[in-house]
This record gives sequence, C-alpha cells and structure tokens, in this order.
Amino acid sequence: MTSLPIGLVPRGLTREQAAEYCGCESMAAFDDWVRRGIVPRAMTGTTRWDRKAIDRALDRRSGLLETAEASFEEWAASHAG
Repeated sequence: MTSLPIGLVPRGLTREQAAEYCGCESMAAFDDWVRRGIVPRAMTGTTRWDRKAIDRALDRRSGLLETAEASFEEWAASHAG
C-alpha cells in the first residue's frame, strides 16, 4: 500500500514498475532495453529506476529532445555507475 496522493506516480520505480512504465511486455524485454542503452540502468547504489530519466531517454530515442538536452543525457549516462 502507498501513502502517495491518488494520481501521483512514484519517481523511483522498481524493475517491474519500470518495465511496465516503458510498455515492455516482459522483464526480458526490459532487461534488453537496459542492456542496449534504450533506457538507463537503475540509479547508482539502488534497485530503483528514475522515472524522469526513463522519460528523457525515451524522448531522446524518439527524437523529441533538442541537441543540447541530448548532450546532458550523454553526460549523465557517462557518469552513471
């Protein structure tokens, strides 16, 4: 059970929640997306995925981010654990 207000999605997602959030039909598909760099790995030192980082990665992958924003994503990815 959660104490978050109705409609508020947690930012730190479990692996299963992250897979569902991404629309992956299986955990194997999500793991493949992580391995291929489509979505980021879990936050350093945790077993949680950052919902906003997933959004940015998917936005970049689909061409929705500008070049400057993509550069930040590349920097963040290179500094991830």
